[in-house]
Amino acid sequence: MILLTTTSGPFALSRWGAFFANFGEFLKGFLYTLEMSLLALLLALLLGIVFGAMGSSKSKVLKGLARVYVEVFQNTPLLVQFVFVYYGLAILTNGAVMISAFFTAVLCVGVYHGAYIAEVIRSGIESVPKGQTEAALSQGFSYRETMSLIILPQAIRTILPPMTNQVVNLIKNTSTVAIISGADIMFTAKAWAYDTTNYVPAFAGAALLYFIMCFPLATWARRKEEANKKAYNL
Repeated sequence: MILLTTTSGPFALSRWGAFFANFGEFLKGFLYTLEMSLLALLLALLLGIVFGAMGSSKSKVLKGLARVYVEVFQNTPLLVQFVFVYYGLAILTNGAVMISAFFTAVLCVGVYHGAYIAEVIRSGIESVPKGQTEAALSQGFSYRETMSLIILPQAIRTILPPMTNQVVNLIKNTSTVAIISGADIMFTAKAWAYDTTNYVPAFAGAALLYFIMCFPLATWARRKEEANKKAYNL
């Protein structure tokens, strides 16, 4: 009963009133996170397509390079990558290379999720019968043309649901930028909570803002996956 009182406790109405009075700060964090997520997604898609195609090629060298990229970034913590890029590069270069928190997040999150998207694309490409690739190459298509015009359009149905899940994970992982004082939702919530001691409204509000970004994507991916299963069962 104490927690539910309107005058004191973490759930007090006065604390929520303070949250809504300062909602502008959280909105700025929301927009910062959204912009950061979009740029990181573009980088992740670019790397994912390139290394996904490399991973499904016949060249052992290209396959090896793709495998190294995927294994390195899938098996090292994103947090460590943030620390290395933001602090490590500055230390190693005596301050000659210093990347802002925003672009550190874009780079680290983009490269990290590019490794996962590469695997999604590779598996999608390999789900298309190999005979189609061989037929296209025998007709004079280059490997790039074969991938872009014939294989990838067919693989989209398989790729989209897990790809969307990766986009959701990417958005949530941008919260890691809070450790280097990026002005995202999580850092805004943490800073405001420390200043005001309104921890419950701060982090509940932050969770809601992430939910607003992620839930529509997750729902769409689930429906798309269900539609694909029905199509395959027909």
